[in-house]
Amino acid sequence: MSKAQSPYDSLRNIPQYYDNSDSEKSALNLILALRPEWEETKDTIEFVRFTDGITNTLLKAVNNLPGLSKTEVDDDAILLRAYGKGTDVLIDREKETRSHSLLARHNLAPSLYARFENGLLYKYIPGDVCTPEDLRRPDVWRGVAQRLGEWHATLPISSISSTCPAPAQLTSHNNKRASLAAMATLTPGKPIPNVWTTMQKWILALPTDTTAQAERRDELMQELESLVALLGDTPGVGGSNPFVFAHCDLLSGNVILEPTPSSASASRRSSASSGSDSPDTAAACVSFIDYEYATPAPASFDIANHFAEWGGFDCDYNAMPTRTTRRAFLREYLRSFNAHQNKSYKEEELEMLFEQVDRFRGVPGFYWGIWALIQAQISLIEFDYASYAEIRLGEYFAWKKTLDGGVETENERMVLREKIWASEE
Repeated sequence: MSKAQSPYDSLRNIPQYYDNSDSEKSALNLILALRPEWEETKDTIEFVRFTDGITNTLLKAVNNLPGLSKTEVDDDAILLRAYGKGTDVLIDREKETRSHSLLARHNLAPSLYARFENGLLYKYIPGDVCTPEDLRRPDVWRGVAQRLGEWHATLPISSISSTCPAPAQLTSHNNKRASLAAMATLTPGKPIPNVWTTMQKWILALPTDTTAQAERRDELMQELESLVALLGDTPGVGGSNPFVFAHCDLLSGNVILEPTPSSASASRRSSASSGSDSPDTAAACVSFIDYEYATPAPASFDIANHFAEWGGFDCDYNAMPTRTTRRAFLREYLRSFNAHQNKSYKEEELEMLFEQVDRFRGVPGFYWGIWALIQAQISLIEFDYASYAEIRLGEYFAWKKTLDGGVETENERMVLREKIWASEE
């Protein structure tokens, strides 16, 4: 894709910043730049703050004009998402815009309106933000499985990646080419960037001011290389491409429960409250938001990463899906995946994917552990990233002990996680 054709460059740019210390004024200025016709009725503009994430600021702007119903007001609402301090180290904002644009073309994301100096403005999706408890409801996880199957089956990765050049072709000391050479060496022949090279980039961004920091960075890089050697050639779903267009951040706050008729909602709540996971449990209609981490990845990683989020930021390992629930989720996912590729569901594909997801269960802890180590250095948000990093990395190292037939015995929380993951019910 040439620079002139890039969705990032073609998207309207508003040369203003959102200032968290002066939220109301700076947000209003951005909204009025987008919607100058709201100037005359700016006294009826209201901002609703969402606080489900731990990196970005997300505001909903509505204009409560007299005579309009809530549905009509919401239909014209705007979402303002401002990036957290220093997150450009973690996220490629141009790639995020390409991802969002592609999803919008496939009716899987809201329309993008504009970008500004530290964020995006886009159409509001009506619905309710999920909680970690919601993710464990049978109607919700069935909806997530179906939507994720659609993502993985239909979205091309070509819009967010390129063919990896041979390492020998990238010998320049130019920083960009040196970065490409590092990616090419880690995942030769694979589309880049991808989930493995994303982790590589994050590890290389870790501080090395002290001997301990340098040693830890080297240790994490060695772990990444061993992970790629172990899992980098995992086959794709049903013989499809090894990489899919993966969301890579399907936590509860990024899953939206779309409005449904009240009768259907009541039925679904009843099914969910009973704990039923039978095939006749109705699937909720869901959408996914926030595509900043979307990148080519094995489907097994995206699914395992979602399962890890069932426990929320508190890492409640009692909430991990059991083998029975994971198998039911994957059956729903495969039926959707195959339907969107005009193929028939094959039961033998289920066991293969089940085993692949099981093998990936430690990787999300490694991924988010590195991420949190960086956030601990750059973020101004009041969240204990350093402790969160150790918890998530603990998941990875507990899983690693099982590779050679070992068992985690020292960390009680990780013992619980492995126990619940291995349980049938």
